[in-house]
Amino acid sequence: MHLSQVLVAIIFIALVSCLLLGRWRPTWLFGGAMLACYACGLVTTEEVLQKSVNQGLVTLLLLLLVSVGLEKMDWLLTLSRRLISPRYSISVLRLSAVTAVMSAFVNNTAVVAILANGVKNNAHHPASKLLIPLSYAAILGGTTTLIGTSTNLIVNSFLIDAGQPGLAFFDFFKVGGLAAIAGIFTLLLSGRLLPVREVKKIKAAEFFVEAKVQPDSSLIGRTVVENGLRNLESLFLVEIIRGGHLVSPVPPGELLDAGDVLIFSGDVKEISRLQQFHGLELFASSSGLLDKNLTEVVVMPDATIVGKTIKEVGFRAMFDAAVVGMRRGGERLSGKLGSIALRPGDSMLLAVGPDFSDRNNIDKNFAVLSGIQLERGLTPTKNAAVSIAFMAVIVLAACEILPLFKGLFLMLAGMLGTGIVTSDELKRRFPYSFWIIIGSALVLAQALSNTGLVVLIADALHGNLAAVNPVIAMAGIFFATLLLTELMTNNAAAALSFPIAFGLAQSFGVSPMPFVMAVAYGASASFLTPYGYNTNLMVQNIAGYRLRDYARAGLPVSIIYSLVVLYAIPRVFPF
Repeated sequence: MHLSQVLVAIIFIALVSCLLLGRWRPTWLFGGAMLACYACGLVTTEEVLQKSVNQGLVTLLLLLLVSVGLEKMDWLLTLSRRLISPRYSISVLRLSAVTAVMSAFVNNTAVVAILANGVKNNAHHPASKLLIPLSYAAILGGTTTLIGTSTNLIVNSFLIDAGQPGLAFFDFFKVGGLAAIAGIFTLLLSGRLLPVREVKKIKAAEFFVEAKVQPDSSLIGRTVVENGLRNLESLFLVEIIRGGHLVSPVPPGELLDAGDVLIFSGDVKEISRLQQFHGLELFASSSGLLDKNLTEVVVMPDATIVGKTIKEVGFRAMFDAAVVGMRRGGERLSGKLGSIALRPGDSMLLAVGPDFSDRNNIDKNFAVLSGIQLERGLTPTKNAAVSIAFMAVIVLAACEILPLFKGLFLMLAGMLGTGIVTSDELKRRFPYSFWIIIGSALVLAQALSNTGLVVLIADALHGNLAAVNPVIAMAGIFFATLLLTELMTNNAAAALSFPIAFGLAQSFGVSPMPFVMAVAYGASASFLTPYGYNTNLMVQNIAGYRLRDYARAGLPVSIIYSLVVLYAIPRVFPF
C-alpha cells in the first residue's frame, strides 16, 4: 500500500472506531476526518468546496428547512386524537398506516414528535403498547420515497457525486412500500410483546428531585428521622450524595452534613413540601420557578443543547425554565442534575416561567409532552396554502416537471415571504450537523477514491467473493449496513457503507443500483435498539422502554423487513 492509502485507511478506521464507541458527537468525528484528509493532501480545496454544495446534500438541507414550516400545520395533531380506538389491533393499524403515509412526505422525527403526545395521553391503551409501533411505522414509511428519510437523500447525494443519475421521487416506493406493508402487519403481532407500563402525565417515582443542604441549615447534625425526612407522604429519600460518595439506601439514623445532596423520588407535584425545611435548597428553587407550571419534555435528537450540561447552556436564561427531574433509558439519573451532559431522548420535567412558551428555541430543542403547550399553529389560510404548495412540489417532482431542488427552494422562499417561517427560525433550525456529516463523508469518499483504496478494498472483497453470486454480496452489504445502523446511527451507517458498496458493484461489473439500494434500506432497518434511529430514542423515555423491549418487538419486524427487501431489490433493480 502507498503512504496515501495508509493515511486514509487510518483515518477511516479511526472514524469507525470512534463512532462505535459513541463517546463523541458524529459531527465532530466526521468533521475531524474531513480536516485530516484535507491536511494530509488526500483531497484538494476544489474537491472540498464541491462536496459542500453537492446537489443531493443541498436538497436535503432545503427539505429540513421546509419542514420547519410543515411542522406548524395543525391537521396532523388534530388527526392524532382520532387514531386510537378501544380495540388494540385497530389502533395499531390506524396509527401505523397514518404515521407511515405522513413520514413518506414529512420529516419522520417531526411526525413522531407531534403524534407522541396524543398517543401518550390516549384513554384506551398504555402508551408503552403504542409508542414503539409509532416509531417503527415512521421508519417504515420513510423508506418509501426519496424525501421520506434523510438516509435516502444521503444515498442520493453519494450517487450524484459518483457521476450517476439522481434517484427519482418514487424510486424507493416499490421496495419500500412492500416492506412497509409487511412491517406494519408484523407490528400487529409483535406489538403484543410490548410491556404494559402505565405512564401518567406526572408519574410518581419517574422523576427524581435533588436538594442541597446549605451551610446554615438547621438540618445539619441531626438524623434523617429527627429532621422528619422519613415521614413525607408523597416523597421518599432515596440516597444522599456526600463528597463524591453515595449513601444508598439511606439509614434512618444517618446524620446530615452541610453540602449533602438529597435525592427524593415520588410525586414531583409535591416537591414544594421540601421548602418547609430550613436550609434545604431545591435544584429549581433558586430560579424562582418552583411554583410555576410543570411541563414534561423530551430532548430532540438535533437539539443544540445535546452534549452540554444544564449549567453550561445557562438553562434558566435560555428557556425561562428550571430542571426539576430527569430520566434516561427508562431509569433515573443519580448525581447533580446541573452536571449531567444531556443526550437525545432524555426526558425532563421543567418548572417553567411565563416566557417559556414564547421562546423561539423551544421546538428546536424539545418535544413538549405535557404541561405548557406551544402556540405553533398557522391560520386556516396559511395552513391550506402550505399543504397545497407542498403537495404541488411533490406532484411536480414525481412527474419530473419541476426538479425537487427547485420546488423546495421556491416553497421555502414563499414561506419566508408570507411570514410562515422567519429568517431567525431558519438560522436556529439550520441543520449544521447534517451538512457537516454528509459533506465530510463525501470528502472522505473522495479521498478513498483518489488514493485507490476503495478499489483495493472492493477488489479484495471481490476476490474473496468471486465464487459468490452478486445477490449474496448485495445481501452482505445490506446486513453490514444494518449492523452499523444498530450500533451507531442510520446516517453514519449510510455514509460509511456507500463507497464500499459502490466499489464492490463495479468490481463485479454489474449495475450499482442493487448495492446502492441495499445501503439505503439497510441504513433504515433500525428495529432492535433505540440508538440507531432518532424516533426510537424519542419514544424510549416517554414510555419507559428498556433495551429488551426493542429487541422483543423489533426482531420479528427486522426479520420480515429484511426478507422482503432482499427479495424485492434484485427484481426492482436488476443487476
